[in-house]
Amino acid sequence: MSIAPDTAPAHVMKTLLYVPIIHTSADLGSLAKAVTKRGIDALGGDVWGQHQATVEKFWDVLSDYFTAIDAAGIKVYQDGMPADGELGAKIVEEGAKSGSRNYELIARLLKRGAVLIKTENFGLVKQERDRLAALTRAKSPLQKLAAYIKYKWVKGRLLTKRDDFIAKKINETLGDGQTGIIFIGAAHNIKKRLPPDIRIIEIKDAGKVKEYQELLPFYHGNKERFAELAQYLAARIKTG
Repeated sequence: MSIAPDTAPAHVMKTLLYVPIIHTSADLGSLAKAVTKRGIDALGGDVWGQHQATVEKFWDVLSDYFTAIDAAGIKVYQDGMPADGELGAKIVEEGAKSGSRNYELIARLLKRGAVLIKTENFGLVKQERDRLAALTRAKSPLQKLAAYIKYKWVKGRLLTKRDDFIAKKINETLGDGQTGIIFIGAAHNIKKRLPPDIRIIEIKDAGKVKEYQELLPFYHGNKERFAELAQYLAARIKTG
């Protein structure tokens, strides 16, 4: 499936395939064990297992979709990616080896001619991850409350700064007639920060992906809606 070759005329709009993502355990690194334990404790093993199965199906349909696309020359922007070139390729390779579905998909795109672009400021990503790590390490109720307050206090500010940086990077590096892919957490909001000459195509509805993740902790009170969203996430993506 060919979308927009780099040889397109200068007046052709830029195209950005917008992919709101759900991180798997492999993406969380050292935080994975704590996040999994918290999920099982809050929801029960069966519900947590269903959630993990939904996420795997979500990545299956994304993988199928991008397998059908002509990747040559497409620019890849990844949530949390602080480098490109050899270092960026190494980060992708290590992520794929660790079992990240996200990085496995990017690795295949790069092998087919896509180009990885540095997407984020390392300092901003590290600040948010450090706060999240402190939250997962907290043991006593008082420690958890303190860590949560600190995390919530900085999260919004850091997310805004990260979104500004990502949008600026895309605008600077995506040329006329070119196509890019952005893999980004559903909590981000870069669309409103991008200029009107970039045509945005949502591969999955960001609002529904975000709603699914926000409803997860409250599954027991929203089973019907949660099931609808899970079915949507696992549904095949139309390529036509």
